[in-house]
Amino acid sequence: MPKDAPAKPKAAASRIAKTELVDRVAAETGLTKKQAGDAFDALIDAVIKGLQNGQSVGLPGLGTRSVRPTAARTGVKPGTSEKIHIPAGKKIGFKVASTLKDNL
Repeated sequence: MPKDAPAKPKAAASRIAKTELVDRVAAETGLTKKQAGDAFDALIDAVIKGLQNGQSVGLPGLGTRSVRPTAARTGVKPGTSEKIHIPAGKKIGFKVASTLKDNL
């Protein structure tokens, strides 16, 4: 593209940041932004602690997060095509709530 060509317009943001979520919660509930932010942080901490303890964490209307085991497997190292061992581990899974699915 030539230097003097107009820049392409940026696409609209496809992500809602924490600050916008906090602003929306504050507006809907009448809480201050500080209180809404503290509540948001407490929710995130509770989700993390639940997952660390091996619990499934349900968020009504959104879905359920859970820790799922992954099996050990053989992978291929990029570039060298050397076979490597990938140990068993854990991943976080998410099952979408049917109410959310139905509303999209």
